[in-house]
Amino acid sequence: MEPYSRHGKLVRDRIPQIIRENGAEPVTYIADRKEYRGRLREKLGEEVAEFLEADEDSAPEELADVLEVVRALATDLGVDADQLEKLREAKAAARGGFADRIIWTGNR
Repeated sequence: MEPYSRHGKLVRDRIPQIIRENGAEPVTYIADRKEYRGRLREKLGEEVAEFLEADEDSAPEELADVLEVVRALATDLGVDADQLEKLREAKAAARGGFADRIIWTGNR
């Protein structure tokens, strides 16, 4: 994947409007599908890193940002929220979730 971060960054849809409301004029362009997918993958990494660095108070908001990017990636892949949830449920049914806090250290 080509790194794009040196040439701007993917921002939420309302950010240009918010910038204008604050008296500046944003310079933007619309990414093509290939660039958009790459930018979403980069954004996922950024948001996960922010979540990992967050304290308990800001962690839920950072996790919501991760979820927003995950949903955008799913949509880009042609998977809606219901389909994504069904995939998650099927995997959880087959392999379990993480609620039991099990740590695997290897086999004997």
